[in-house]
Formats: sequence, C-alpha cells, structure tokens
Amino acid sequence: MKRLFALLAALATVLGLTAAFSSPAVAATGCKVDYTVTSQWTGGFQAGVKITNLGAPVNGWTLAFTMPESGQKVTQGWNATWSQSGSAVTVVGVDWNRSLATGGSADVGFTGTFTGANPKPTAFTLNGVACTGSTGEEPPPGPDPVDGTPVEVNGQLHVCGVNLCNQYNRPVQLRGMSTHGIQWFDACYNTASLDALANDWKSDLLRISMYVQEDGYETDPAGFTNRVNRLVDMAEARGMYALIDFHTLTPGDPNYNLERSKTFFASVAARNAGKKNVIYEITNEPNGVSWSGIKNYAEQVIPVVRAADPDAVVIVGTRGWSSLGVSDGSNESEVVNNPVNASNIMYAFHFYAASHKDTYRATLSRAASRLPLFVTEFGTVSATGGGALDRSSTTAWLDLLDQLKISYANWTYSDADESSAAFRPGTCAGSDYSSSGVLTESGALLKSRISTADSFPTS
Repeated sequence: MKRLFALLAALATVLGLTAAFSSPAVAATGCKVDYTVTSQWTGGFQAGVKITNLGAPVNGWTLAFTMPESGQKVTQGWNATWSQSGSAVTVVGVDWNRSLATGGSADVGFTGTFTGANPKPTAFTLNGVACTGSTGEEPPPGPDPVDGTPVEVNGQLHVCGVNLCNQYNRPVQLRGMSTHGIQWFDACYNTASLDALANDWKSDLLRISMYVQEDGYETDPAGFTNRVNRLVDMAEARGMYALIDFHTLTPGDPNYNLERSKTFFASVAARNAGKKNVIYEITNEPNGVSWSGIKNYAEQVIPVVRAADPDAVVIVGTRGWSSLGVSDGSNESEVVNNPVNASNIMYAFHFYAASHKDTYRATLSRAASRLPLFVTEFGTVSATGGGALDRSSTTAWLDLLDQLKISYANWTYSDADESSAAFRPGTCAGSDYSSSGVLTESGALLKSRISTADSFPTS
C-alpha cells in the first residue's frame, strides 16, 4: 500500500487574512473574469474564478466583487486570501500567483452557502479597475488547436530551462494517471482500460509503477521488465507518454537498489531507445537519506540510461518522499545549490492534498522558477492513500500546476480499496473504466480535469 509521508500540519487561515507584497500593487488597465459554478447542492455550492489580466503587468492584485442579495457567503477559498464584509468580497493574490503578466491569469475558487436563488456575483474589479473583458483593443487570436495524439503533436520531449518542452522547443504540460503496483493490480492494465485512459480520459501519459521490493522487481527481474515494456508499447500505440517508475519506497535509500537499478535501466533504455514516448523516473520516493546520497545514486544511474538512450528525459526523486525535502524539515535550496551533474533531467515532487497544503505549495512555487519539476505522483486524499477527498486543496494544487505548466500523474488508476483509487473495488474485473458508476469521487474529479483539451504549442 502507499507510503506514510512525514505529516506536516501546514495550517492556513483562508478567510480574513491580509497579504504582504514585495512591491505595491499597480492599477490594472484591463481584465476579464470567468465565473463558473462547478457544483451545487442544497444550500451550498462551489465556484471557480479565473482572472485574466488584459493590460499592463501587475505585481500584487486584489479582486473585488459583490455577492447578490440572496444570502451567498464564502465559507472557504483557495489560491488566494478571501474575506467578505456584507455582500462585498475581497480576494488577494498569494505569493505564487501575485504577479500577472499581460495575458496572464490566476485560477482561484471557493465554496459557499446561499438561500433561495444562486445568481452570479457582479461588479468584478481588479486593483480597482472594472473587469469588462477588454482594454479597448481586441487581443490577437490564439493558436488553432492541433489534431493528433500527445506523442504525435509533441514528439521527443526534452528539458529547456525549467520547463518540459516538445519538439518545437515550447513548454508543455502532460496530465495523466499512475498505475498502482503492477504486481498487485495487473488486471487493471489491459486493452479496455488503456483505451479508456487514452480516448475517454484523454490522458497524455501513463506512469508505470514498478515496485522494486514488496513482491516486485527483485522477485522476478525478467518478468517485471517484460511487463513494463509491454505497457510502454500499449501507451505508445495509443499516443500516450510512458513514465517508467522504478518504485523504490522501503528501504528509502535508493543506493540499496543501485545495482538492480543499473541492470533494469540498462535493459529498458536499450529496448526503448528508438521510441519518443518514454520518460525514466529512476527513484520514486527517497526517504531516510540525505540529498547528497540521492545525488550520488542519480549520478551513477543516469549515465547507464544515457549510454543506451541519450535523448530521453530522466526524473530524479528528491528528499523526504520526493517533497524537495519539505517533509524532512528542509526545502528546495539543497537541490538548487547542489544539483545533479547531468543534463536533460527533472526533479520529482509529490504531494497528498489533504496532508500537504500551503507550505508545500509555496515551496513548489519558489522551486519552479529555479528547477525543472515534474509531479510524478499525487493524491487527492491524505498521505496514507486513504481518508476523505480534499476537493478544495486538490483544486488549489491542480490550478497551481496548470498555471506553472508542471506535468503530473495522479495516484492511482486502479480499483484498490482506498479512497485515492480512481475506480470502485471490482471495476477491473469488467470492461467499463469511464462511466460515473465505476468512478470514485477522486476518479471523477481527475477525469474531469484530465479530459479537458490540451493546448500544446507548435510554433
């Protein structure tokens, strides 16, 4: 089953806080607000608010709007500091989204209560300027959508600066799902399930989670290597990227598995070197080990991959269960100041939304300006893999990843008897992997996010 993170209680007061900015806010010269009620129930609702700056860049923003006279009250908000006085609502940007370039946007949201009807709020302003959706000049049209599968459009991926980039040297975000341990849930990964993932979920990638211990690779190296390769082929046939995860967890020091890792990656890299859809994750969640120990491991394994497959992206796990050290009381500075000596690499970041909140989001936001990051695993629930879905924290996380163009894979595309699973128990004995009847709360939320249209740039 899933790991226990070192739980940090990153508690933040969502309502009624005052934000401090490094420089004063300036007036916006044009803005647009898209307000959407994403779900509604008796006496309550959830809404998303997308703020787009159409004018000059701003560093520090405040959105204001008026609730209709029908008893609407903000109860909890995310991705900003929310407060309400009477019918007037004030929303202040936080550290990771306070700067809005021309054309830049911030996605925030809240849950609320209401009585009677639930009409749309009015009088949206950004830094005191009415959001009319225009600056008086029509913005240039966006690029036309490009037909094709994710791999057909983007081709061989590589790292450029702090971004994952496609064959056109443009930053892209991949969104997808992770398998559970293939030694336990092999029945979940078949023709029907991968067809559903590619065509109904419209996933960009499949993370193939191959545990090393826990009845995994060490028990049958050849058998597990062959199973990983077959899943790579199945992803390729459907135009999805395949993220090969060497799922080290217990023991947490990846050096324990150094020789196994070299053997495995020499084999899969040689076999898959001609493919454009393969990404290598060389260690899953290092724990109980220093960053220097992880770095030493990476600098021995990456040359093995490169010897056979010189062009593929390689992802390195980070300290504290791939939390950039946050779960060990550290932060991203240890990686920034002592990066792995290799090119075309990224660093893994993992979170579980009910356990890891503002402190983790702030770390990710800071690190994203210095390091190429890939969220190779996250959950919508607690770090145990169980407990209730934390919808507001998950939404805040996904909005942030979208904003920063950080790719992600959700744990898990399986019917495990735990709330992090996308499917209800028993689903993998059938052939339906998409309808509401087989999806858990977590699965329904992830499918709705992943299946939205990609915007892969080609020029």
